[in-house]
Amino acid sequence: MSESNQEDVKLDDAYKNIVENQESPKPVDLGSVNMDKYKQSEAQEADIVLGYHSIPLNTIPSAGMFYATGTELHIRSAKVAEVRHFSTMDENNILDVDEKLNSILEACTRVTSNKKRMSYKDLLEEDRFFLILSIRDLTFPEPESQLTVDHTDKKGETHKVEVSKDNFTYFKVPETLDKYYDSSERTFLIETKSFGTLQLAPPTIGIMQRMTSYIKDRQEKNLKIDQSVLQIMPYMVSEWRGFTDKDIFKFEMEMNSWSNKKYSLIYKLAEQMKVGIKPDMNVRIGDEWEDVPVGFRDGIKSIFIVQDIAGELL
Repeated sequence: MSESNQEDVKLDDAYKNIVENQESPKPVDLGSVNMDKYKQSEAQEADIVLGYHSIPLNTIPSAGMFYATGTELHIRSAKVAEVRHFSTMDENNILDVDEKLNSILEACTRVTSNKKRMSYKDLLEEDRFFLILSIRDLTFPEPESQLTVDHTDKKGETHKVEVSKDNFTYFKVPETLDKYYDSSERTFLIETKSFGTLQLAPPTIGIMQRMTSYIKDRQEKNLKIDQSVLQIMPYMVSEWRGFTDKDIFKFEMEMNSWSNKKYSLIYKLAEQMKVGIKPDMNVRIGDEWEDVPVGFRDGIKSIFIVQDIAGELL
């Protein structure tokens, strides 16, 4: 998972009364029927019935900056079958870990743009962990199901610290790049003296999946992997649909013709595009604020496998 950024979030409250705005029945009128009064009922969100909760884009790490105007994001709690699938994760296989995390997003998120159904692959990789934790909060709302890590403070005392969205800090794009953000294109269009206009943005899950598949294929064939390509390309590709291994190879060949100056510039710009969650939480313990590394006691599986079962034992 790529390094990852901040805004405190409060998930929307539970379901609204589906029939709160419906009119009470009236005596039968055999005259003309005005269908307008039924439109509100027909237009009510099906998401409410299905258990989906709206996530305001300005509360996620990217603040919605790189999603198309009109994008809406909803999540629901994970079902038993989805948790069971997640529990089969091989934590020693980073590719399997990646697949299992994405399987939760695929099942539990709904992304639309101007009412058109989109894919979870259109979500940013940098927003992924935040959304996974949000789905967990819905799946295990009970206090005893908190996800915690052990932390030894500056005084040598041990504490259990909750792994919570509220405790994370986030990477932010430097203010020096703000003037290059294009709100209509939803990306950075960076004007340079020597290399024209460069388009960069944090990568989507779809792009990173394509890169992961490429790495897996190269590993299975015992072929060399150019790590420099993997560090830069995801930030320069805007669409995962139709993106193939041939495109990756073509990009690699193009990179070979770059000057050291161009490579260094784009590398540094890509590094500054990180907008996700930082690896450490910042937590107040007593009178001190401390950085708490996130290392899951029972492995990454514990995100959806409850750690403490004592409350269920007699």
